[in-house]
Amino acid sequence: MEIDRMPPHFRSIVLALLLAAGWPSSVVAEAPAPAVMLAERYRTDIDPAAYWVSEKLDGVRAIWDGHGLRLRSGAAIAAPAWFVAALPPEPLDGELWMGRRSFDRLSGLIRRNAPDDPAWREVRYMIFDLPGAAGDFSARLARLRRIVDGRGAAWLQAVPQHRVANHSALQRRFEETVRGGGEGLMLHRADAQWMPGRSSALLKLTPWQDAEARVLAHLPGKGRLRGMTGSLLVETPDGRRFRLGSGLTDALRRDPPPLGTLVTYRYRDLTPSGLPRFPRFLRPRDLP
Repeated sequence: MEIDRMPPHFRSIVLALLLAAGWPSSVVAEAPAPAVMLAERYRTDIDPAAYWVSEKLDGVRAIWDGHGLRLRSGAAIAAPAWFVAALPPEPLDGELWMGRRSFDRLSGLIRRNAPDDPAWREVRYMIFDLPGAAGDFSARLARLRRIVDGRGAAWLQAVPQHRVANHSALQRRFEETVRGGGEGLMLHRADAQWMPGRSSALLKLTPWQDAEARVLAHLPGKGRLRGMTGSLLVETPDGRRFRLGSGLTDALRRDPPPLGTLVTYRYRDLTPSGLPRFPRFLRPRDLP
């Protein structure tokens, strides 16, 4: 079944029907992972005046390939037909977003594969780049804004981008964003061509670092936590093991992520031995 060749309106309906009928998402929605730009971390020796600056949105990254919305893994997102009907025939890169501190609601909506859920009316597709497009980022940004303005859909928006004069101005914007509940900032180098993979042309500035680890064991709690999970024993992709307890709610301690689950945690920096300093559980990585 060549779903990817269908017009977006029919493709979204067919995907939703197949998923609702019990077809596994790996059969219905599997496709090669799309090429995307990935960010490096901002360093204070980098001049931010060379970059466009935007808020780092705590949403779900979604790539529009001209036919359908996909996660970074390539898995299809069962969005409503009315939602994708407003999208242009050219590729877009952005975040599905429901506002600050709304990631859990959004990820639950996407996991349910329910395009008829009225909660989709609260979702915005915030565009920040045009994958594979010619020109530097400033040129792509101007074109992106024209595309969004021309579609006339309230849920399709360009991520606001700004310029800053120096590191002090960047720091003030960063502190204001985090104080207001934002994740941090993203910096796109103004004169950079689009390129797939990790690049200094795209930077992130956050008060923490994120990483992933796999759950190896549930370690028992003590005192108030007796009878529940006190912490998770996790292992990083390079084999480092440590305990992850901070950030676990009582509900998660009673019903912890199963062994083998990939979880996301946050930390400030690394110790001399290479372990994360002050790691804090964030969430299971339950989206591909």
